[in-house]
Amino acid sequence: MSASAIYEGVVTHARFSPRAHRLRYRIFMLLLDLDQLPGLFSRLRLLKSGAFGLMSFRAADHGDRSGTDLKAYATRTLAEAGIIAEGPVRLLCMPRILGYGFNPLSLYFCHHADGRLAAILYEVRNTFGERHSYLVAAPDTASPPNTASPYVRQTAPKRFFVSPFMDMDLIYDFEILPPEERIGVTVCVSRGDERILTATFTGQRAPLTDAALLKTWLRHPLLSFKVIAGIHWEALRILARGIGLRRRPPPPGRAVTLGDLV
Repeated sequence: MSASAIYEGVVTHARFSPRAHRLRYRIFMLLLDLDQLPGLFSRLRLLKSGAFGLMSFRAADHGDRSGTDLKAYATRTLAEAGIIAEGPVRLLCMPRILGYGFNPLSLYFCHHADGRLAAILYEVRNTFGERHSYLVAAPDTASPPNTASPYVRQTAPKRFFVSPFMDMDLIYDFEILPPEERIGVTVCVSRGDERILTATFTGQRAPLTDAALLKTWLRHPLLSFKVIAGIHWEALRILARGIGLRRRPPPPGRAVTLGDLV
């Protein structure tokens, strides 16, 4: 079974403070084994590399934006943090649709040569054209938690301005079900014991084939446009609830913030 796949599912956001607010959207994401990209693009007609198409993927949308090899970028980023990962790197992201794309959150699942998960690199993008990453080692490269749960639980301090309705002195708690038949990505935002927001994506695996891509696209024909329109629509709804805007600080001085296991 190819490591690359489609994950179709649901994104939910639940804001608890200072006003309650909820949203729910159906989306799909691609899991791309970065070693398999040349083979994928040669056999798939509906997923183009860098070019305009029904669906496409551009390396320059990720990493350091240079368009260079993303596996080398991820491996180098881990090595700078003292994490040696010589195995597969798989990127979870949304494709461009009709040439347009926007990924609020992309995840790199980075593995050891024997297949064990080494780290997760969270790549966050805001609507101001900025991006920042959070890197957290997986249990295999740090003191493992005393649990048999299939979930990986990690945490990192918020260092990057994303929503104009949220403060900066917050903590991210990540709960990840690594991609197999299902995938789960949950981000809880909190201040001390106060939970501010929980965002979740849960998806079901489908093979990355032209037939599956077409069926998925027919259910989500304007995915990228829906994502960016949804962000602005929800912002208007939040404003209408009386939640004030926060001033945007300068981006962090470093491109990557290190986190910890929970």
